[in-house]
Amino acid sequence: MFKWILWAAVAALVVILVVMQRSAVKTSYVNGLPLYFNIPGHQFIFEQDCYIFKLTSHPTDWALVGTHGTVPELPVAFDLKNVGADFPGVRILDVARIGDRFKIVSVRRDVSRKGTSISFEILFTDEERRAYPRLDAFYIMDHGPEKTGQAPGILPYYAVPRVTRN
Repeated sequence: MFKWILWAAVAALVVILVVMQRSAVKTSYVNGLPLYFNIPGHQFIFEQDCYIFKLTSHPTDWALVGTHGTVPELPVAFDLKNVGADFPGVRILDVARIGDRFKIVSVRRDVSRKGTSISFEILFTDEERRAYPRLDAFYIMDHGPEKTGQAPGILPYYAVPRVTRN
């Protein structure tokens, strides 16, 4: 009888490990790869008011940034009153306003059974004044170039490069 209980426990453990492996995401930082080497350090200025939020359906390392245009769960109209509110699928934490400045600090690759995604981790230049200074820019990125093996970029509708003078 004890032998059958032991075998059942081992089988259950194997099933749990398989399920965990299937849903696992492997994250790596690819800043050193030639395709992404020149991306960190680029600075941008927001051209669009955006929400800083977390998805309730799956956890992320960093808060995300975007609008209803790329994240349908976010409110259509931008309103500061939504900060702190829960909507179906998202919790709004803060906002990024037109004119706010950020820089790309890292390029991250997430690999799962669903596929591979590239995302930029960004940092507000006035980070000391921010509750959420470091964000995941996935939803304000142009992922189109990835289909042809090129590096993604920031959608100009959301932010434009900041010209720096030496």
